[in-house]
Amino acid sequence: MKILFHCQLLPALAWMGRVLLERAASPRVEAWCNAGDAVRLPQGAVQALAETGLDLGKFPAREVGDPASGEFDLVITLCREGKEGVGKEGSSLALLLSDPILLDWSLPVLPGVEGGGSVKEWREARDFLEERIRTFLEQGYLAALARQRARRNLLVESLEVGILIHDENRRIAYFNRAAEKILGLPRKDVLGKDCRQVFGPLGLCGKECAFLPGRPALEGRKKHRSVFLDDRGRQKRLKITRMPMEVFPGRAPGVLALIEDVTEVEALREKVEKDESFHGIVGVSPVMQAVFQTIRQVALSDYPVLITGESGTGKELVAQAIHEESPRKDGPFVPVNCGALPENILESELFGHVRGAFTGAIRDKKGRFELAHGGTLFLDEVGELSPALQVKLLRVLQEKRFEKVGGEQTVTVDVRIVSATNRDLGRMVREGRFREDFFYRLRVVPIELPPLRNRKEDLPLLVEQVLSRVRRETGKPIHGVSREVMDLFYRYPWPGNVRELINALQFASIGCDGETILVEHLPLEIRNPQAQPSGPLLPGALLLEGPLPSRPNRKLDAAKVAEALRLAGGNKVRAARILGVGRATLYRFLKDNPLPAEE
Repeated sequence: MKILFHCQLLPALAWMGRVLLERAASPRVEAWCNAGDAVRLPQGAVQALAETGLDLGKFPAREVGDPASGEFDLVITLCREGKEGVGKEGSSLALLLSDPILLDWSLPVLPGVEGGGSVKEWREARDFLEERIRTFLEQGYLAALARQRARRNLLVESLEVGILIHDENRRIAYFNRAAEKILGLPRKDVLGKDCRQVFGPLGLCGKECAFLPGRPALEGRKKHRSVFLDDRGRQKRLKITRMPMEVFPGRAPGVLALIEDVTEVEALREKVEKDESFHGIVGVSPVMQAVFQTIRQVALSDYPVLITGESGTGKELVAQAIHEESPRKDGPFVPVNCGALPENILESELFGHVRGAFTGAIRDKKGRFELAHGGTLFLDEVGELSPALQVKLLRVLQEKRFEKVGGEQTVTVDVRIVSATNRDLGRMVREGRFREDFFYRLRVVPIELPPLRNRKEDLPLLVEQVLSRVRRETGKPIHGVSREVMDLFYRYPWPGNVRELINALQFASIGCDGETILVEHLPLEIRNPQAQPSGPLLPGALLLEGPLPSRPNRKLDAAKVAEALRLAGGNKVRAARILGVGRATLYRFLKDNPLPAEE
């Protein structure tokens, strides 16, 4: 056990304490003092010690130097001035390492400083120190401190979490073995140094450092992620938990930092995300595994596929997966939204047109069928097609031939058709609103996607997938949701399905400044499903990439649509996102309810 005696005003007194303790204690105790070779003992001190039979020649001076190299277990101050000087800039104890135990044995009266003190004063100091040392040893205090120290060291050094402590001046006071292993830095090269010397100008915490100019003081527990290059140039991902800590009594708090190496965990997380997704579609539930199996089977043929499911279930992702699994994967995948364009424009988009076919047709143009030659054409929202277009498409599906708008030459294409709708086409057929022959031609292989409320066991993986994208796009270290949030997610019916989950997490990420999304970060409709949003639309909604959560039977009115279009700068796709409806819904509303032109 290493013990340091310290006296700022009278280093000779610290030297006296050192020799008295070394004589009385076991050889396992190593006593030091802040009196080096340059300190000359006053004659009174030499005589007072000689009276006890001490041979001062057996106690050669030890130069302490920078205490940062000592790692003392116990520091005993012998004057209050010395105690106040512990750890101050410019003192010989600028830093005490390994969290030393601090004791104050301040003498009632110090021997005269300037005159060296009388023999009587030094005898009184000697007797005071001998009494304290005898009590300290006979009462077992030193042994108890040693055991406490050993138990604490055993516990702390056995942890796999790195521990770093620095004072208010950012000088590192503690650095355990796990920190050495994680960061690849020997303790001796770290202790006593400013963390900026060791880890660069911004330290280990980077811009999260609470000691940067203009940063608020660290309060409570804070977490952040960091990337660190160790001594071998290996990139490590670190999770750092920081909290204020009083390193030295009576001084401003420093910081205790817990350092975890999450490199393997993050890599495993990414691997799991990759392995448990199917072409970007996450699903471990039986219903989704069945969908994946159907995709693999149907991809080997060229039969038309009709994907059905509620809005927001990921129909286009399934269409892309079919294409990627098929022999056509090296060909183009061409999507077209059948509900987003008026009929006359949609026909030109599908089949192309020749120059002069209509006003504005200044050149020949290829349609989506030609562009998809050798690949897959995805007809989204196919339930919005007019009867006239249904007839034309039926012919193309049967004969693989068509004529461009305004053209006479027949174009032959090799295209696989995959279509999707959130409508009940069977019911539309029975009501005479959709051609039966076209319906059965599209629906050679049906794939029905389950709503999110029927596959809630996929929620944890979906949340992780979305947050992974949020981290990439925003740079925020958001790595999960709280248990309360997940409980809410399991109870919520998700009328907008996966799209609504994506938007809810994107919305929550805006207000989340930590690593975990909390209940208060969620949209109101998730926190309180009975509450309906009211009031004016907020421009902040434009920050979301996906559409806002949609609800069944959400009614539009001219005022809301006009305000959404104003906020979106006239962009109808963004306006639909703000309103929380599909693009086709907005187009239909505008078709049936033309807004007055702006003056």
